[in-house]
Amino acid sequence: MTLDPEPERITVRIKEACRITGIGRSKLYELIAEGEIDIVKIGAMTLIPVDSLKALTEGRRQRR
Repeated sequence: MTLDPEPERITVRIKEACRITGIGRSKLYELIAEGEIDIVKIGAMTLIPVDSLKALTEGRRQRR
């Protein structure tokens, strides 16, 4: 019997977004307010699409 791998997450919570990007909580909220990062609200829960975080980091990549 094989176990199915865990499906790839499409959203993360604020705390997880801070952890995986290395961005502080205040800066993350600032980027959300500026429209740089998309959010999804479900009740009181704030979710951030992983694609939004990827787009943020790819758009700010510095070329050398």
